[in-house]
Amino acid sequence: MTTKPDISIIIPFYNEEDNVINVYNALKTVLEKEQYAYEIIAVDDGSRDDTWNRLKSLAESDETLRAFRLRRNFGQTPALAAGFDKARGQKIITMDGDGQNDPEDIPLLIKKLDEGYDLVSGWRKDRKDPFVSRRLPSILANKLIKRVTRVPINDLGCSLKIYRKEIIDHIQLYGELHRFLPVLAKWVGARIGETPVRHHPRKFGQSKYGISRTIRVLLDLITVKFLMSYSTSPIQIFGATGIWFIIFGFLSGIATVLMRLITVNGEPIRTMTRNPLLIIAGVSIVIGIQFIIMGLLGEINIRTYYESQKKPIYIIGESSDKHEM
Repeated sequence: MTTKPDISIIIPFYNEEDNVINVYNALKTVLEKEQYAYEIIAVDDGSRDDTWNRLKSLAESDETLRAFRLRRNFGQTPALAAGFDKARGQKIITMDGDGQNDPEDIPLLIKKLDEGYDLVSGWRKDRKDPFVSRRLPSILANKLIKRVTRVPINDLGCSLKIYRKEIIDHIQLYGELHRFLPVLAKWVGARIGETPVRHHPRKFGQSKYGISRTIRVLLDLITVKFLMSYSTSPIQIFGATGIWFIIFGFLSGIATVLMRLITVNGEPIRTMTRNPLLIIAGVSIVIGIQFIIMGLLGEINIRTYYESQKKPIYIIGESSDKHEM
């Protein structure tokens, strides 16, 4: 491959032996018709069927296809991260290897990106998946994520997306955060767009996702929200929580004393030794102090992380400084 591609298409595969040829042929038809300078990066995520052999065979006869096989099934996030690391194009497109995304939508994504966006996400308005196990959890999760993160995306789960490489270069993927790529992109200052795309029913193989992933999505949402809001100032969340616990503890303590001092018919409302508020006061103050200590430890870790790598806490988008050229 002599020329550097302008577009990189990344496709993770996992046990998709019956879909490999169809996805490849449909993608090649569109890319050749549009005459893009492109490369296809296929990542086999440790498949146990014939997926890798079919990808390898295609790669041997097509220099635009680069195939990589992970040593085991790491998951979709590491598979995408591997593809991002290998991509050479300035525009990076991701899509699924199950045949449900339509390559015919790629020109639409590129056109939308050229309007001035850094990331454009597909929106499966007419999604061809079971309602109870796939669509309903997705609808609820997308509404929650949109409300918490304020990222204007209706379908975060759609794999068909296009990114500018300079945005991807500033994003580190861990765990199962591939679902939150638009959220992470917003964190680094990306301009985000969305466009409706087609979605086809799965013809071969079985889906790797089910309703059980809802819990994982909620946990990842907590992680992403923390990273977006408090990654460089953890004391703001832990310290504030600790202060509220301490205030509640002091109020409980004051209430305990008042209940001991105020008498009814010569008897205190409640003695201090038998008042549960006294225990609540002590426990709340201790918990509050622990939260503040956690915040301080977090601040130390953050400073160690950034200062040891000389890593800035900002990202410059453009510059007119001639001294940097």
